[in-house]
Amino acid sequence: MSFGAETLSDGSVRFRLWAPAADQVVLRLFESNDGDGDGDSEQDIGMNSTSDGWFELTTANAHPGMRYAFRIAGERVDGQQTVPDPASRFQPADVHGPSEIIEPNDFRWHDGEPWRGRPWEEAVCYELHLGTFSPEGTFAGAAKRLDQLAELGITAVELMPVAAFPGQRNWGYDGVLPFTPDASYGRPEDLKALVQAAHDRGLMILLDVVYNHFGPEGNYLHLYAPQFFNERHQTPWGAAINFDGPDSRAVRDFFIHNALYWLEEYRFDGLRLDAVHAIADDSEPDILTELAETVQDQLGHRRLVHLVLENDGNESRYLTRRPNGMAQWYQAQWNDDFHHAAHVLMTGEQDGYYADYTEEPARLLARCLAEGFAYQADPSPFRDGARRGEPSAGLPPSAFINLLQNHDQIGNRAFGERIASLALPEAVRALSALMLLAPSPPLLFMGQEFLTETPFLFFCDFGADLADSVTQGRRREFQRFERFADPQAREAIPDPNDPATFERCRLDWNALEGDARHRAWWHFHQELLRLRQREIVPRLAGMDPGQSRFEAFATNAIQVQWRLGDGAALTLTANLSDTEHRWDALPLRLAGEALYLEPVGLGDALADQHLTPWAVAWHLASTQQLQESQPRQPQQAGVDGQHHEEAEP
Repeated sequence: MSFGAETLSDGSVRFRLWAPAADQVVLRLFESNDGDGDGDSEQDIGMNSTSDGWFELTTANAHPGMRYAFRIAGERVDGQQTVPDPASRFQPADVHGPSEIIEPNDFRWHDGEPWRGRPWEEAVCYELHLGTFSPEGTFAGAAKRLDQLAELGITAVELMPVAAFPGQRNWGYDGVLPFTPDASYGRPEDLKALVQAAHDRGLMILLDVVYNHFGPEGNYLHLYAPQFFNERHQTPWGAAINFDGPDSRAVRDFFIHNALYWLEEYRFDGLRLDAVHAIADDSEPDILTELAETVQDQLGHRRLVHLVLENDGNESRYLTRRPNGMAQWYQAQWNDDFHHAAHVLMTGEQDGYYADYTEEPARLLARCLAEGFAYQADPSPFRDGARRGEPSAGLPPSAFINLLQNHDQIGNRAFGERIASLALPEAVRALSALMLLAPSPPLLFMGQEFLTETPFLFFCDFGADLADSVTQGRRREFQRFERFADPQAREAIPDPNDPATFERCRLDWNALEGDARHRAWWHFHQELLRLRQREIVPRLAGMDPGQSRFEAFATNAIQVQWRLGDGAALTLTANLSDTEHRWDALPLRLAGEALYLEPVGLGDALADQHLTPWAVAWHLASTQQLQESQPRQPQQAGVDGQHHEEAEP
């Protein structure tokens, strides 16, 4: 990397800092490693400046394990300010303390055969928050649960952001040092051990990264590199990160290097880029395109690397496929449209953005299943009629990650309720059977597999100056909802900074191990995922986009049909309501054999031409079965007077 501290082959260490607004930068090396950086300074060494804003120094007086910081002098600083390295590899004393020199090659990877990754079609994603996933709340604690995830049928573990954040508790989206695994979870080598443990079990492991803003506490860039921000673009967090203004080249490199760092130094199988709709960039190519092309150029020939987006704009162009079917830039996007339509069907909620899905939730869900997005340049009532999205029917199902829960959709609720607290069990079961067997990769949020009732609340650990404003701001967010119009009702919303709020979110594994109802849900998910891997996944590669069909009929009943990569037809028939439906003829013909029926007894109901409430039927027909089920054409007399059967089209 061109940023940060790098150990060199001769044992010296090179330090580089981009500080175009600084007049002087001094490297401070600390002999004391007691964790607070207040020990006697071993040495202060002035760094050499260049004309393009860089300060650089190579010294033999530094070594791995030593702590260091930069002392800044300049017009934006009152006197002098000591700051951590913005590209620090580790912060043992939190984000305000000194950085630690790390030798990345000290960790010994023990792959017998070099890990090449897994094809994206095999992805079954599992999102987890390290602090609340295990009792330990650490990288090592998460590693202890990997066998259970593999047994469940998970193939891709996705970590919420680990970049260093202020305090001991955070979702991770308030990170301020993007290259630093947060010390509350363990050391860098502990994170590498978690990645190694995942690969040992055949699991991909992905990391959530945040390239749209820095957190509100512990970011010192404005003191010495205000060029990191562009006031011309404003975001919910203030001035946008400068990807397209003057001096943006160094900023772009900082984030592109960060992506390569996690993929190379830590061997992650992919990254999920958070909320890219909040990235402002008028460049050509924009930062998303340049980042993806750089990753593919440098890593794509060596192993499978998967880049995933969260993008409220539904910009399908980033998901473009090459002629060979491989992703040109990004492999997939979290499909919020799927979640929102499914949530409305399960709960009937209509607040906020759910208003876009209340008219025809089942039809919109079917469109997601068949074509990717529900909103493809369609007017959004929630956005006052503004059009949202781009056409997506030309993309394969693998480009869309379907989900019923994630950290946002649970944690952005005032009380962090899981779907088990909001919907009937039969509704959750039906939508789960729908999601887990559809061709698109499914995503589970930790605990969803056993229908945990543990909430996932918004929590953080900011300093005193910021903590109260965050707490009050959180409560103000909900005052537009009728339920929280009364100030006293808002006071009941948990305080994000209270340690008890965080503790309530620790996943209750005892519920799975000690409660038959929760174990039954776990086995339900395991059964469906085994069925998916056996019958669906082998047929996904080579699917031709645009070959899917969907129909909505009755009230909240749908049919969707896909032509799979081997020519087989997969058909979904579902009644996503609590009302029984009868029909004279289904919109799409049921061909082949029943792959999965929910609930028990649905087969007899289908034979009697009706769908019970919350019914989901999956049928799979091979190419041979499709040919045999085609109506035979009438015989015609040939020119020789003999009868010939007309060829099948």
